[in-house]
Amino acid sequence: MRKYIIFAGLLMIMFYGRGQDPHFSQFYANPLYLNPALAGAPICPRLIVNFRNQWPSISGQYVTYNASFDMHIDAISGGIGVLVDVDRAGEGALSTTMASGIYSYRLEINDKYSLKAGIQATYLQKSLDWTKLTFPDQIDPRHGFVYNTNETYPDQLTKTLADFSAGAVFYSDRFYLGFASHHLTTPNEGFISVSEMPIKWTVHTGAIISVEGNNAKKRTIEETSISPNLLFLKQGKFEQLNYGFYFNKYPFVGGLWFRHNFDNPDAVILLLGFLNPQFRVGYSYDLTVSKLTNATGGAHEFSLTIQFECPPKIKRIRAINCPQF
Repeated sequence: MRKYIIFAGLLMIMFYGRGQDPHFSQFYANPLYLNPALAGAPICPRLIVNFRNQWPSISGQYVTYNASFDMHIDAISGGIGVLVDVDRAGEGALSTTMASGIYSYRLEINDKYSLKAGIQATYLQKSLDWTKLTFPDQIDPRHGFVYNTNETYPDQLTKTLADFSAGAVFYSDRFYLGFASHHLTTPNEGFISVSEMPIKWTVHTGAIISVEGNNAKKRTIEETSISPNLLFLKQGKFEQLNYGFYFNKYPFVGGLWFRHNFDNPDAVILLLGFLNPQFRVGYSYDLTVSKLTNATGGAHEFSLTIQFECPPKIKRIRAINCPQF
């Protein structure tokens, strides 16, 4: 019965409340989703695939698939990117699919600092499977879901929306500070009444700190380093703060994070990654520490990045030295 009640509550929030975007624990392994200004950040072309399964031990879990491709192009003085995201909430009761095109412009401020600014245009589709929805008025205290609901059936079960986002990143070889705002036009995602998607504000910052002396590995993926990072998200009344660090000891990367929303601690995040010049593979687990408890199964997340060689004749310019996961 506890699982049924959680499932019903989650669906009521999704159906009537103002939704929030899916979030990823490995946010730098999903850079275009984090900030459109990161399109073309490593200069050379790259392909990234992400998968997240949240709360797998209960009914109504959230499963999200994500893929992106981006690269820098000298002729347009910036990067381009394509991002596709598919989210299934409540075992497919609510499905969201989005496809985005991104452009980011790069500006060298001086020999040490650069700035990238990006814009993102998105086609968004939300679909509702009424047969999978359950509501509190269907619940019998002893026998579970046995009644028919009196909730209003929506006029349409699929909505298509246009959405726009923007972001910027200020960076050097060792430091980065980014800001992004998603859903600038607050599109209406409601199925029965008006429900505008709140703007999502993101601030992320961090640094790469070498723990080696002067040697040839510095400023490469083989450098042994510590990278403290901070991520702040705000969407509607929801706020989230992630803070922690990565430790890079080639060819492995480890990470330890804590995520909370100020009023309620959420999860401890553990990360293990493997990387080389051609590809990166990462796995993270969210250990739930909130009142929901880890009986939900926490969250499993996988990432794969394939890094391609740069095209010939590309200019030697400063890449953003962000973490890989």
